Amino acid sequence: MHLENLGGLQAQIVGGPNRDGGGTGPVVVLLHGFGAPGDDLVALWKMIRVPDDVRFVFPVAPLALDGGLQGGRAWWMLDMERIARDMASGRGRDVQAVPKGLTEARTSLLALLDQLQEHWNIPSDRIILGGFSQGAMLACDTILRTDRPFAGLVLLSGTLIARDEWLPLMPNRKGLPVFQSHGTDDPLLPCETAKDLRKAMTDQGIPVKWHEFKGGHEIPFDVLKELGAFIATHLNFAT
Repeated sequence: MHLENLGGLQAQIVGGPNRDGGGTGPVVVLLHGFGAPGDDLVALWKMIRVPDDVRFVFPVAPLALDGGLQGGRAWWMLDMERIARDMASGRGRDVQAVPKGLTEARTSLLALLDQLQEHWNIPSDRIILGGFSQGAMLACDTILRTDRPFAGLVLLSGTLIARDEWLPLMPNRKGLPVFQSHGTDDPLLPCETAKDLRKAMTDQGIPVKWHEFKGGHEIPFDVLKELGAFIATHLNFAT
């Protein structure tokens, strides 16, 4: 495992034959959620059963909440007081809203992907992009707003945002394999809104492998097991 700067973002690199990101195999890029430390998801790669050739890249979000790599990070800032008021009133989050800072976050991620492809000489169709929570939203937004031929999209406890902008873009991603998981008792991002995202995608010909689990805002082992199979399948490894 090592830390590398890619397009201006720090990223933890693991996997590959030498377990340190070596080799020429395909890549899975996973983005952590709001408030998590930059290395929050790194430990999961050992629990995702995929061929040794697969390399993992875990970018660190550019915004610091507490300072330092180990402190809380964010892809864009959230108005936590407003979110708390909306949830307390039963309104839930506004799925129409386009978060302030989303464009800047997407630009940073695209710069990372550009340098990753150039540095490792790997085409985007050998890359699976995804994330957890806010990271999943950014991954979805980025894939919808680019025509790069990714191998797949992973949405772990993500949700629908920017609805009026996302929906018209979805037909352009017809056929893109998507893995989506969500807890039935998620207190932060309700499962029903995640299902709305799934329906919007499937209605436009985007195949979604849906994994619903009894739990909250988390990534249980059963999800990691299914995710490993998804990765192996769509990076063209036999399962």
